[in-house]
Amino acid sequence: MTPLNISLPPPSSSTARTPGIFSFLSRLANADAGPSCRNPPMLPPSKEEEANSLLPHKFPELDDDEERAYEASEKIAVPEAEDGEGDGDVPRFSWRKLWLFTGPGFLMSIAFLDPGNLEGDLQAGATAGYSLLWLLLWATAMGLLIQMLSARLGVATGRHLAEHCREEYPTLARLSLWFMAEVALIGADIQEVIGSAIAIKILSRGVLPLWAGVVITALDCFIFLFLENYGVRKLEAFFAVLIATMAVSFAWMFGDTKPSLNELLIGVLVPKLSSKTIKQAVGVVGCVIMPHNVYLHSALVQSRTVDPKKKNRVQEALNYYLIESAAALLVSFMINLFVTTVFAKGFYGTQESSIIGLENAGQYLEHKYGGGLIPILYVWGVGLLAAGQSSTITGTYAGQFIMGGFLNLKLKKWLRALITRSFAIVPTMVVALFFDTSDASLDVLNEWLNVLQSVQIPFALIPLLTLVSKEHVMGDFKISYSMKVVTWIVAALLIIINGYLLLDFFSSEVEGILFAVLVCLISSLYVAFVAYLILRGFDLVAKLISAICKGFYEFM
Repeated sequence: MTPLNISLPPPSSSTARTPGIFSFLSRLANADAGPSCRNPPMLPPSKEEEANSLLPHKFPELDDDEERAYEASEKIAVPEAEDGEGDGDVPRFSWRKLWLFTGPGFLMSIAFLDPGNLEGDLQAGATAGYSLLWLLLWATAMGLLIQMLSARLGVATGRHLAEHCREEYPTLARLSLWFMAEVALIGADIQEVIGSAIAIKILSRGVLPLWAGVVITALDCFIFLFLENYGVRKLEAFFAVLIATMAVSFAWMFGDTKPSLNELLIGVLVPKLSSKTIKQAVGVVGCVIMPHNVYLHSALVQSRTVDPKKKNRVQEALNYYLIESAAALLVSFMINLFVTTVFAKGFYGTQESSIIGLENAGQYLEHKYGGGLIPILYVWGVGLLAAGQSSTITGTYAGQFIMGGFLNLKLKKWLRALITRSFAIVPTMVVALFFDTSDASLDVLNEWLNVLQSVQIPFALIPLLTLVSKEHVMGDFKISYSMKVVTWIVAALLIIINGYLLLDFFSSEVEGILFAVLVCLISSLYVAFVAYLILRGFDLVAKLISAICKGFYEFM
């Protein structure tokens, strides 16, 4: 009798590739398990594999139908290694490579120079003089720390923050985070567009009203699309011109007004804070972290060809991005310092210090310092216009990444830019028509927009800190325990400071029982969602929540 010979067919290509979600869940479940709970490797890895192994528990690779920050053809090619460098070694420093990596940090730094920041600078200078310059320095350093964590996430994983949030959080939480990010972006964009419109009004000597400036600023969407079609480098060069315009304009004002260098150095080096300047101090720190900028930077760093599977290449990119981002934020710090000291010299201790704002700053500068070779009013207007235009275009850029990452939308660039631009321009036009009546009305609007930005900060910071602390996301580039402590302290400090701003604002604005009850209800939901995000950042609590959700799902 012939024995029955049964042979199993070889696995097909689809079978050989374990379904991404099940593979991911399996790795996630075993991420913290002991050695006995994990499958032992078939063969020990070679030295090269061990050196280049980066994401042993990473998310599934991007599929063809998933949204990408940049297509392969759009990225700037960076040579992998030079002669004499080993495959597993971090390549030695190269000025040429630093130039190739230069760009994303300067685009990121524009959020530190938007019209909202400039208004915070001038009010801090007029109200507190030189005394808050030290806080501006340390706030910028905190901003650098947060932005480098964002860059670390983008480089080490090949995905930006919005894409990770889509994978990390359940549907309701994910959609809530997306909604919060869009609201924050719209609020920032309103401030930026209004800033540009004010600059246009200044430069036209009032011929063009605020709403006309909004319409003109709306066209920056098409400038962005035009430049983006010619490549990332052309877009970065355009932003470099705008930053240089701001630097020259405000440096000219600094040289023209001649602030006290001794008081400037004392203000930078000697910490001093009084009860009268608490509100301005909170404003200085609160302007540092813009929620949309955290999402933006994690996407911008992917414009260079860096293989996230190679540890040495990722470390090299992070080194260059640190140098570039530090240089960019040093420039932004100097520009903010110029603005603060100019208004400290001219208006500190005067009657105008309590009423000066973005809308009337040009008039007060002209009255205080007069004309000259180039009237300071026009210098201020040019710098403000450069700040507004650059920040609105980066807002359009950030809106594309946020919408595409959270919703996985694959749309044509012009359509995506038009949608994200419309989200901001429509409410801004309404604002321009209804608030173009007095300086006081614009100041009230700006206060509400600052509150809106403060409310949104935890919804960008907490997911970022959660993700960079997870080994299954970051692999070898998970932040250390000491860095985790430092970053959470910084995040807590920023959230507390902005919480103080909210408390101070609502204590003066809330009137009537009905409005107070509504604010309390919204605040309770807000605190509950923030607590959920924080608790989910800790693995034990996250697993407990997942187990409860799984049990509830099986019960239903």
